[in-house]
Amino acid sequence: MHSKFEIINFSFYYNEKRVLNSLNLNIRANEILSVLGPANSGITTLLRALNRLSDLDRGVRFEGDILLDGKSIFAPDVSATALRRRVGMVFEVPTPLPISIYENIAYGLKVNGKMSKNQISERVEYALRKAALWDEVKDRQHIPAMSLSGGQQQRMCIARVIALNPEVILIDRSCSGLDPISTAKFEESLVELKEQVTVVLAPHNVQQASRISDRIAFILMGDLVEEGPCEKILTTPDDKRTYDYVTGRFG
Repeated sequence: MHSKFEIINFSFYYNEKRVLNSLNLNIRANEILSVLGPANSGITTLLRALNRLSDLDRGVRFEGDILLDGKSIFAPDVSATALRRRVGMVFEVPTPLPISIYENIAYGLKVNGKMSKNQISERVEYALRKAALWDEVKDRQHIPAMSLSGGQQQRMCIARVIALNPEVILIDRSCSGLDPISTAKFEESLVELKEQVTVVLAPHNVQQASRISDRIAFILMGDLVEEGPCEKILTTPDDKRTYDYVTGRFG
């Protein structure tokens, strides 16, 4: 299985504060990689670096490199906009636009301007099905997205990313506000999605990581402590700090 992302000696700074320390990590194509760690370990910073959303922050700088399919995402001829089409992100708090469900998902497709009305409708249905939301909204796609429940809004935001046909989806603790049924649907859709995309997930908790991850990376205060297959990291990790975290002794 080839590497989708290669993170090479990557350090990241907010002003003078170093948030990530010389990370080296390969993310494989078509896997679900969960990045675990306590608050303020730099996980959101890492996810935002993978599609250069961190470019939007002031006073930031980095060292090292991140390769996507073997090419640096920071190369002069790589546009951040084009990168974000390939590498979509779903945030912790749902961010529906104040328009209908259908228009939320069709918005990015219309901006690209290369699809017919029928093609857009087909793509919206496909995305809603993949996000496990179609059955709940198929007859009311034209109601305001804001009228959906929190769990439905979150799945709609995932559909919005899926509609653009990304190669990678970054998910930052997007289940923290979901009820157990919505969480289960969300997880099922992620497992299905990895046939087509690579998923990098900051999970809601260790239990979620155990249910859906192929591999886990454990980051503590900006350091990559260890990474490996899900079962190994959760049952026989090499580092005591990993063991303490996954067994709930801290974090």
